[in-house]
Amino acid sequence: MNPDRPPLVLLHGITMSARAWQDVTPLLAAHHSVVALTALGHRGGPPAVRRPATVGDLVDDAERVLDDLGLERVHLAGNSLGGWMAVELARRGRADSVCALSPAGFWDAGAAGQTSGVKKLRRMIALTRLTPALQPLAMRSPIVRRLALRDIAVRGERLSPAQALEAARDLLGCTVADDLLGNHEEIAPLDPLPCPITLAWSALDAILPVDVNGRIARERIPQARFEILPGVAHVPMIDNPALVAETILTSTGALPRR
Repeated sequence: MNPDRPPLVLLHGITMSARAWQDVTPLLAAHHSVVALTALGHRGGPPAVRRPATVGDLVDDAERVLDDLGLERVHLAGNSLGGWMAVELARRGRADSVCALSPAGFWDAGAAGQTSGVKKLRRMIALTRLTPALQPLAMRSPIVRRLALRDIAVRGERLSPAQALEAARDLLGCTVADDLLGNHEEIAPLDPLPCPITLAWSALDAILPVDVNGRIARERIPQARFEILPGVAHVPMIDNPALVAETILTSTGALPRR
């Protein structure tokens, strides 16, 4: 940890791991000491002891990691589930700033704003679970990568075959996906802000559409800075790592606002 660079902690989405940030992290390293965490119950992270696991359990574990690292307050950036976790850590007073990229949790639990996205994620999970033997060969094809990731990325072929295969292995190694997709948690209103919060929504998000979930987010955190990221889908780190890095660095104050 470089004392001259403020700490920045990255939090990934459901079924993913710290590897989700591998194309973004090098673009942040000149400004921050970057720590990418793998969440509880996800491949490479600690096992979930209590089942069914909740988002609160994942936030508790992330907070323990911050304690173990001796980090009282950090800049936080997270995508989807990771964005939700970042907001909850800020609520607990652990954030200097938050950049939440298409964060989950902004829905009326059980309503269409949650279930339509959950159905797409369940379909992707089921297909991946059915085809593990085919994936090493299939992921060599850019067309297959684009189709396999179509619900979360516009340009899934941007991932290399090795990256796409690791993403599939992360999904297969996630033990809490069914727990989290089956619960009825949501983000409660947060006003006033405990720190500066940026809600950066993917313009082409098919999992949590900006006109539904983004609208709810603006209602629940009205003082947050809201922006729409052009040309990217639910996991913008796949489509445009440079845009994601710029958005995060603007939220931390390392770069001036556009």
